[in-house]
Amino acid sequence: MKKLLIIASCFYISGVYAQEISTSEVNTVPEDKMNIIKTNITGYAFRNINLSYERSINRWFAINVGFGTVTEGKVPFMNAFLSEEDEKDFQNLKIKATNFTIEPRFYIGEGYGKGFYFAPYYRYSKVSTNTFDYTYNYTAFGTTVPIPLKGLGDANGNSGGLMVGAQFFLNKQHSFVLDFWIAGAHYGSGKGNFSLTSNIILTPEMQNELKKEIENLDIPFVDYTVETNANGANIKLDGPWAGFRSGFSLGYRF
Repeated sequence: MKKLLIIASCFYISGVYAQEISTSEVNTVPEDKMNIIKTNITGYAFRNINLSYERSINRWFAINVGFGTVTEGKVPFMNAFLSEEDEKDFQNLKIKATNFTIEPRFYIGEGYGKGFYFAPYYRYSKVSTNTFDYTYNYTAFGTTVPIPLKGLGDANGNSGGLMVGAQFFLNKQHSFVLDFWIAGAHYGSGKGNFSLTSNIILTPEMQNELKKEIENLDIPFVDYTVETNANGANIKLDGPWAGFRSGFSLGYRF
């Protein structure tokens, strides 16, 4: 009987010890790491300096908040929406931009920041220009007179969209992550004001020609109205605001 008690005690102690080891091993799996700081490395190719923070609320739900700023530089792909002739009028045009994004994430994979996810999101964006030169070619009596103007302005937009992506852990400790933005698109509305001013007093005929020239730029996906006066022109934007997101982010989980 004593032998049976000793054997049973040994089994009990062994079971408790094994349970402690198992529990210790489980606790080493870093599911308690609920925070991730990331940066979208593909954004730097477009001068976009960015940082985002993700917080897991539970296994399947997280909140990701991001901020980005595009340093001042040339307008990317300007030749895609302006003709070569019109593009020459904006040779020294530069822009800078900022954006803020908040996106709830719904994970359908392993969770706690890992696997495929769907993320509806809200984004605020602002774009502003440097003081740029714009040359207006006024033609009268068969003679073309170039009239220089100075331009300046900014615009902002609010939009909502949906992102589909997948996030992976890159090491056994689950400390480093790769966030693949497979595809995301947003749509909303934007407003802006841009001005063109000249040192030359514009006659009513000059103003009408300038108005037509700006309206004929026909910039896609942008609704704008033009008002001219003796000092130049004012352009008001009030219309759709859209964008696309894709890329790779690297991050640290803690």
